[in-house]
Amino acid sequence: MMPKKIIENEQLYLREFTTDDFKDLCLILQDEETMYAYESAFSEEKVKDWLSWNFKSYQEYGFGLWAIIDQKSEAFIGQCGIVYSDVENEALLEIGYLVNKKYWRQGYAISASQLCLTYAKNKLKAEKICSIIRDTNIPSRKVAEKNGMTIIKQFDKDYSGLPVRHFVYSIDLNK
Repeated sequence: MMPKKIIENEQLYLREFTTDDFKDLCLILQDEETMYAYESAFSEEKVKDWLSWNFKSYQEYGFGLWAIIDQKSEAFIGQCGIVYSDVENEALLEIGYLVNKKYWRQGYAISASQLCLTYAKNKLKAEKICSIIRDTNIPSRKVAEKNGMTIIKQFDKDYSGLPVRHFVYSIDLNK
């Protein structure tokens, strides 16, 4: 059975992950260059945990990170979706995205994250949404800015005992 499309545009669609997406996710989550913002690539076990975490999010909230699929080729491009993220003991609704590096600079992150903005506003009736981005991750920061988001907060995330500066970008969805 084909997983249901969550939302789509002419370029791509977002759908829930399945266990069949494991290998495609490994190509992203186990790539050092792609995962630099996380300080390290994931082990196979961590990729399995990532998939399980998303399955749980689908059940608990009705959303999570979704597979980005190209409309024409049906290629697995990456992941983008909506999750709850804890920032200094506050649960923020967040749009997150990671794209396989062979598809970088082709507009997929912008296109997919804009679909998530639409979904958050129309389906979730969210008043605001954010993206939490490492300060040195210029491409992701540009995506947030193109989505109309602005920095509302800075904080340090602990990465193996090291403080790593992050920006919270946010947008008011009622405007």
